[in-house]
Parts: sequence; C-alpha cells; structure tokens
Amino acid sequence: MKFFLSLLFSLSVLCGSAVNCFSLDREAFTFTNYNLDIRIDPAQQRLEARGRIALRNDSQTPQKVAVLQISSSLHWSSIRSDGDTLQFVLQPYTSDIDHTGALSEALVTLPRPVPPKALIDLDIGYEGVIVLDGTRLIRAGAPESDAHSIDWDQISLNFTAVRGVGYVEWYPVATESVSLSEENSLSEVVDRWKARHADSAMSIVLKNTIDQTILFSGSPDGFVYQSDEKIGKMGAFSMVRFGTSVPTFVLANYGRIDVKGGSSVFYFSNHEEVAKSFAETVARLDPIPGGSGSSQLQVADVPDPNISEFVSEGLLLLPLKASVTEEDRLALVYAIAKERLARIHREWISEGLAHCEQAIDLENRRGRAAALSYLEAHRSVLIAAEKSIAHEDGNQEGDRNSLIQSTDEVYVASKAMWVWWMLGDMLHQKDPGLFTLVYNPGEDKEPSYVQRLIEKPSQRDLGWFFDDWVYHDRGLPDFKIDSAFTRKLLPEGYMVTITVQNMGAAGAEVPLVVKSAGEEVTKRLLIRGNSNTIVRVETVNVPEEIVVNDGSIPESDFSNNTFKIDPGEIAK
Repeated sequence: MKFFLSLLFSLSVLCGSAVNCFSLDREAFTFTNYNLDIRIDPAQQRLEARGRIALRNDSQTPQKVAVLQISSSLHWSSIRSDGDTLQFVLQPYTSDIDHTGALSEALVTLPRPVPPKALIDLDIGYEGVIVLDGTRLIRAGAPESDAHSIDWDQISLNFTAVRGVGYVEWYPVATESVSLSEENSLSEVVDRWKARHADSAMSIVLKNTIDQTILFSGSPDGFVYQSDEKIGKMGAFSMVRFGTSVPTFVLANYGRIDVKGGSSVFYFSNHEEVAKSFAETVARLDPIPGGSGSSQLQVADVPDPNISEFVSEGLLLLPLKASVTEEDRLALVYAIAKERLARIHREWISEGLAHCEQAIDLENRRGRAAALSYLEAHRSVLIAAEKSIAHEDGNQEGDRNSLIQSTDEVYVASKAMWVWWMLGDMLHQKDPGLFTLVYNPGEDKEPSYVQRLIEKPSQRDLGWFFDDWVYHDRGLPDFKIDSAFTRKLLPEGYMVTITVQNMGAAGAEVPLVVKSAGEEVTKRLLIRGNSNTIVRVETVNVPEEIVVNDGSIPESDFSNNTFKIDPGEIAK
C-alpha cells in the first residue's frame, strides 16, 4: 500500500508537470549573465560545467518555473539558489536547435515567484559528452558525410571545436522547439534568442586536461597559462555582448604565426606554409582603414577540408588548404571587419559594413562589375525576405521589420550591405565605413545618431533615405523607363527627354545611362517611392539605348530597366 501511494504521488507530480509544460513560457526569462567554469577532457570527449547564471523575467507575469536547456548529450547534476537545492523535473525536449536533435530540459521550481523585470541567480552544474553528431540533419534527409561537414562540433583528442546556440547547447538556454522540416524555423528561433540576449554577458574559465592551445570567441581576461592544479592549460575569457555572436571554444595542438597588429594564424603541423600565406594576406588586408585599433582576429585551422568557414567574435575557423582562395580572402575580409567593428552594437551597421567591405575588396581588385556581381548574388535573398514580410504585414508599412528592429540576421545583413553600398555611391565615398573613424559608442543612443554622423561631412539631407531603408521597411524600388523622346539639336547632337517611374515604395538615387555608338552618358536621379522623374540628357551621337540602374540598387524587378530607342522616331 505504501508503495502504491508513493507511485500515485509520483504520477500526480509528473501529470501536474505535464500540464504546466503545456502552458509553459519557455522564453519568459532572459539570461543576462553567465559565469561558468568549464573543464574539458578530450580523451573522454567530456565536458563538465559549474557556475552561476543570472535570469531576468522579461514576461508580463510573475514566474514560478524557469526552463533550462542543454544538449541531450549532457545531463543536469545540480541547480541551486542562495545555497538551497532546487527541485527540478527533467525531460527530453525534441528540438533541432542542437546537433543531436534534442535537449535535456530542466523545469526548475524557483524558491519564490520572480516578478516582471526582477532577477534571480542560479548556481548550476551539468556534464556529459560532446561527440560528432549529425542526427538532426540525417533525420532531415542529409547524407551522413554532408551532415558531419555541417555539424562538425565535437570534443576529441586531436581537435575540439564546439559552437554555441544553434549548433550545440553547451551552455544553458531556453527556447521553443525547432524543426528543420519547417522552413526558417531554426533561424527564426536563433535570431530571436540572439536579439533577446544582445546585451547579455559571458565570463568563462576553460580548463583542458591536456596541454593544447585554447581559443575562445571572446576577449582573453589576462592570459592562457599552465595551471597549478596540473590539469593542463587554462584560460579566462569574456564576451560583453555574447548574444550577438556564437560563443565557441577550440582546443588543438596548433602552431602559431603572429601578424603585426595583433592577429594570429593557428595551424596544424602539415599546414605551416599555407598558414604563412594566410598570415601575409591578413597583414595586407585593411577593410576599415584607420578603424578602431588593430584587428585581433584569431584564424584557426580545421581538419576537415569540406567545412565552410565560421565566424564568431574575434575568431575565424576554416580549413587551411593549399593556397588562399577567393572564398578564403572574402572570409578574412568579413572577419577582420567584424572584429574592428565590434564596438558598434547595431547589427545593421556591423553586419552590413562587413559584407559591404567584401564587395569593396572585389571592386578594388577586379573592378566595379565584380562588386556588382557579388551584390547581385545576394539580391534574391533580399527579394524573398521582402515578399515574405509584405505577406505577413498585409502590404502595410512594416516597421517591425526595419533594419533597426528586425531579428532576422540574414535579412538584416543582406539589406544593410546594400544600404552601405548605396550610401558610398551617393556620397562619392569609396569606403562608407570610414565614418567609423568618428563613431563614438557612448553617443550612439538613438538610431538617428548614425544618420547625423554621415550627414555632417557631406552636408546632405539623408533623412528620406534613412526613413525608407533603415527606420522603416518600405520594400524595394522598382524602376521603369516610362517614355523617352529624342530630338536632333542644332548644329549637332541630340536631346533625350526621359521619364523614369519608381513603382516601389522605397526611394533611391539611381544611375541612368544613355548609350550610343562609342558613347555613354550617365546621370544620377533621386526618385522617391511611387513617383516619377523627368530628366534631359544630351548626347553627341544618335542615342540607341537607355538603362536605369546598373545593378547598384536592389530593386524587385530588373526586367523593365532597359528602353530601346527607335531611330525612326527621332524628331528632326
């Protein structure tokens, strides 16, 4: 009878928990601070973590239960508050936010309800293994080899690399379930997580049981040193705004080449020569001339040549192959720019400029056509995003999807890249990132700060541009040459009167080119949204063709940008 009553009580607790889980707000708390001590045992592929996390209730109601999630290959050992052990219910939680396709979720009963905006500290402990695992991708239909080239995170004796949220939940998080079978599900949840935790901080002490190089995607607190505890190497690191990046740690037997200015290239022993080429390339690159001090980028080799490059705060992981390829160079340009722009906390600025620097690098080396081709390769992503936004908003003005509010990283990066490129063209400034020379993070308290900073030296009113492209989401322009009238001038030459229409809601300053035999005449036209502009262009030879937009403005439809002039219709 006693056993039966005990079993009945246990079932009632579990049933009650199930009811609570059904209505649980997993994103009620924001993790404002992590202070973790992580011990890595590569021989056992094992991670042990102890530390303290701070949670803030950002919901509208008091919260009695907190959700803590880690990778399903890890397990919870303790959760305490103010020295008292807290009760928690453990359950598996299916979610493709982790490479295993599942999470180990703890539903923690807090000692008291936490009011809105109030904080609570929790002392935590968890441990387990992190092995190469392509479960979520294989389950979605990917071949095993491809899955392991995408989800390559693991702890192992020869090489350890573990990325955070969206890859391996090696630190506690709390998110809704993600399924790779649902389009954009993963990116939406991860982007939402990063937006919520943009101002959160992480302090971490990494301990390795063997003597290997320790790298982390943050700033070293002091230096990496030999531990008196004889546990191998140990290092302390911090990330002030870890939510805008992906906390990542790397352990390996690396050689090292330091680059003048503060960057370093870490390589495996058989890649020393190509590492020297990478170091020389890093030394030559200067994406943000005169920017905020020297770059302190860590470029680290990875053993799988099929792995795509990965960038986190101050860290670039990529395979060092036989030579520095075009893709490698662009990855270096982006990573160095991101490192130098780290003090700028607005994602549309740092992400947009870093990608714009890639286009500028191409233009400097291979000409404008190469840069425009690079931009064009990203236009389809932007068009698809804008169409999706228009559908969600019912074709109304979507302020929540503006560059200053959107949480969609891909959309923000793509659109912001075009914004900075357009600003460079409008202001006749080769590198729009030069404005960062006078950028002061302490003064950037409102979005218009950047606008004023750019307007001041140019003496131009850019309010209309920022309204259409940054503060609001008004979609993309759609330029069309509505009509063209050509007449012969005396004693020689021709005059073309052109009407250009913008059928989109966003305005832009667009180039217009009138072509004739051996001659091209270019004008720049400011055409506001849903309006038209008339311009007159003189040519020496008989005009043959008119083209609006050379590809430097992201518009929704390029098919109506060309107008052929019929020689028989030229007025005498």
